[in-house]
Parts: sequence; C-alpha cells; structure tokens
Amino acid sequence: MVSLKNVGRLLPGLVAVPMLAFAAGPPMGSTVHMDDNPWHGMVLLDQLEWQDAEAGDALAWDLEAWAGTDDNRILLRAEGERVDGETEENRLELLWWRPITSRWDLVAGLRQDLEPAAARSYAALGVQGLAPGWVHVEATAYLGERGQSGVTLKAGPDLLLTNRLILAPLLELDAWGRDDEANGIGNGLSRVTAGLRLRYEVRREFAPYVGLEWAGKLGDTADLAREAGESVRDARWVAGLRAWF
Repeated sequence: MVSLKNVGRLLPGLVAVPMLAFAAGPPMGSTVHMDDNPWHGMVLLDQLEWQDAEAGDALAWDLEAWAGTDDNRILLRAEGERVDGETEENRLELLWWRPITSRWDLVAGLRQDLEPAAARSYAALGVQGLAPGWVHVEATAYLGERGQSGVTLKAGPDLLLTNRLILAPLLELDAWGRDDEANGIGNGLSRVTAGLRLRYEVRREFAPYVGLEWAGKLGDTADLAREAGESVRDARWVAGLRAWF
C-alpha cells in the first residue's frame, strides 16, 4: 500500500516528467504550424552622393528595395542624376526576383526611363550575383519601343581594408542596339563609368564615403554629345552615404 508519506516523496518527480516532455517539444506525429519561408524586405540606398561634375554640382542616387520571401521577391531599382538643378537621368525598374543557384539570381520585369528627354519603356531580363573573387555582378538586357535593345553591366568587389573601412571599385557599361537621338544615345557601346569609393561603416547599416569617378561617352553617343555641345569625358570627386534598413 502506498502511504501518503510516499506520495509526497514521489510528487516532485511526477510533476517534473510532463514539464521535461513539454520543454523537449511536441509529441511525435503532432503537427505544429511554422512559416519556414517568411515574408520580409529591405531598402538599400547604395549611393546618395554629391558630385563635382564639369557642368556643375550634381546629385546622384542609386537605390533598391525589395519585399518577398527567399524564393520570390518584388524588386524596385531607382537610379538618377541631377546636374546644376536639372534632371539628366531618372530610371525606374520593377522586377520579379528568383534565385537560380546559391550565388546567382534571375530578374525579369519592366524598366521606365523618365529622363533625359523622351520617356522610354523596356522589358527587362537579367542576372545578378557573385562572380569568382567575390565580385558583385548585375547584368540586365532590355527590349523596348521600335525594336530598341540594350545591355547594362555593373561589376565590382568590396575590399575590406579593416573591419570598418571598405574600398569599393565599380565599373559600369552601357550598350545599345540602335540610335536614339532624342535621348542622345548612339548605336554600340555608349558609356563607360569607373569609380572608386572609400567608405567607413559607422554601423553596418550606415556608411559615409568619399571617392573619385570617371565617366566617358563612346562611339556614336560621343558624336551626338559633341554635336549638342556637351562634354564626352568627365572626372569628378564624390562624397555620399550608403545606408540600408
């Protein structure tokens, strides 16, 4: 016969067993709902900078924002430039994003050029990711009105000098399939931009920087610029901010 005294001795152990089982997790065979691919997003202000351009002070921006899951996202890219108070470039892209390998992503969607002169719309298809050497690459092809086609390539690594000091070279190339005189675009390789920016990460999400950028128009695009009295080569100092949240 179990006495009351023995029950008192066993009671702490009887209480501990179910508590340990609860801490270890649900019983086998039970179903617990967990979202293993949650919806999230980010805004990256990659460049917001003042530039000492030949035609006057310039404000340039390059940002992207995305929202979605690890498998599918909506991606917004915005890039532009204002020189001496006038907008010379203003481009928006709305893209669908999906990973195709561990390092490369596919993007597809629409591009809208609002400046410099005549607005243009394009379908867009491209890839972005990490090439050997941890070089970030963004390559996008475009097909637009009247059969116009183009390609934009951006490539550059982040070189860590210290835990907070980062040197970021960047190369950009633009090429077009047809002349677009209204927007000062010629057939072939039209523009090359090379930059070198040194940023200091006050926090990982907040990094001011300084740098130097060189931009040149080439081929038929350079000829159109000369006819319009515009410069075809420009080297400029830049100072700006990189931030994300």
